[in-house]
Amino acid sequence: MAKPEEISIEQYLEKVATFSDHEYGRLVRKQFRDIHGASELAMLAAPTAAELDQFRRAVAIMTPAEKQAPGSLSDEQIHRIAADARIDPGNLAIFINGYVLHCKQRSQRPTDGYYPDDGS
Repeated sequence: MAKPEEISIEQYLEKVATFSDHEYGRLVRKQFRDIHGASELAMLAAPTAAELDQFRRAVAIMTPAEKQAPGSLSDEQIHRIAADARIDPGNLAIFINGYVLHCKQRSQRPTDGYYPDDGS
């Protein structure tokens, strides 16, 4: 079970979906493009519809144990999930790492009232 300060991977997925294929999301993606036109750094801030579909397919086939502790997944497990979901393993790794970092940041927030619960 997720710690009280954590959100489930499904909740994180919906948070990531907020600016999917949204005009503002496309603007964010443009700001993070590299010289080759890629913008992986903005993938979790504003995923394309195709990327979001990949994340949803992967989460849908993950076992409860994998959803419970995605930070402990090995590279081999991530590749297996990606292969089973027929998605890019790099994108799945970015999503899993983003979720783990999100949970870590939330758990490190002070509880002295400076960080109101923003629902994220």
